[in-house]
Amino acid sequence: MNNKPVYLLAIESSCDDTSCAVMCDRRKLSLTTAGQSVHQAYGGVVPELASRAHQQHIVPVVHQAIAQANIDKKDLSAIAFTRGPGLLGSLLVGTSFAKSLALGWNIPLIEVNHLQGHVLAHFIEDQTPREIPEFPFLAVTISGGHTQIIEVHSPFDFKVIGQTLDDAIGEAFDKSAKILGFDYPGGPLIDHWAQSGNPYAYNFPIPKVSGLDFSFSGLKTSILYFIKEQTTKNQYFIDQHRADLCASIQHTIVSILIKKIHAAVAQTGITQVAIGGGVSANSGVRNALKNEGSAAGWTTYIPPFEYCTDNAAMIGIVGYFKYLEGQFSAQNISAQARYPI
Repeated sequence: MNNKPVYLLAIESSCDDTSCAVMCDRRKLSLTTAGQSVHQAYGGVVPELASRAHQQHIVPVVHQAIAQANIDKKDLSAIAFTRGPGLLGSLLVGTSFAKSLALGWNIPLIEVNHLQGHVLAHFIEDQTPREIPEFPFLAVTISGGHTQIIEVHSPFDFKVIGQTLDDAIGEAFDKSAKILGFDYPGGPLIDHWAQSGNPYAYNFPIPKVSGLDFSFSGLKTSILYFIKEQTTKNQYFIDQHRADLCASIQHTIVSILIKKIHAAVAQTGITQVAIGGGVSANSGVRNALKNEGSAAGWTTYIPPFEYCTDNAAMIGIVGYFKYLEGQFSAQNISAQARYPI
């Protein structure tokens, strides 16, 4: 058996973060990410602006990642990239760049599903030792574009058992924040204000959805109508009750999530729960999952903050598992905006 280390360059460009990582087997050697502040003025990600920013960022980001890893490009075994899902223009930048590098350097190309990256981000090794989930486990992927509960039996054996029927959980946070007048992205601002608020100050309805699926659009609408009604009576209502509003909104959204996780554990009998995606950085989600897990007997796995949001290290870890299996991609591969896990 060949025990030669696998050095892998990974590229992530599914939305508005241009990210590159260098991995040695499962160990992260470097991770460089460039964000895009241009979208704040528009209250959300503008696809055309995102793809242009990726074109500007990708060369320096890749160069910096290789330099920080202190390796030569000749050491690389393969290049992994995000094929989808995501914004098509953004994905095209990363896909085209990865294909060009692989062709020019004559090394294999590995396509990665962005959602699979969030699920397997727990297996990244770095300077801080931590416990990782054992198979099978329940992966709860929560982000601005996705909300799913997945049975994970191996790095390549996934079964989606619950997902959102409309808005993703991150959208619920950001759209609620917009109603309150926060700038984009507003989810972290709700989390910030919720720290000093009363989560039981206001009761918002929890949508009744059968099985393990989610729905957040009705909650968003109820919050909108409630705020309109209250600000009609008192134009300073939001300013006077901002912390309590944020705490109540966050408590409601987190309660929906925890309720479904309880149901998933009961249905599958799997008691290892691992969250991933940008919303897993939310303190309300993290604390509730820890507390509920302790009370209900789950083993809870929460990734470090840098692996919660979109990042190339999570693409790299999937690429490593695929490399071991010889799952390489052809040069005629194309980006896919919709790419089921």
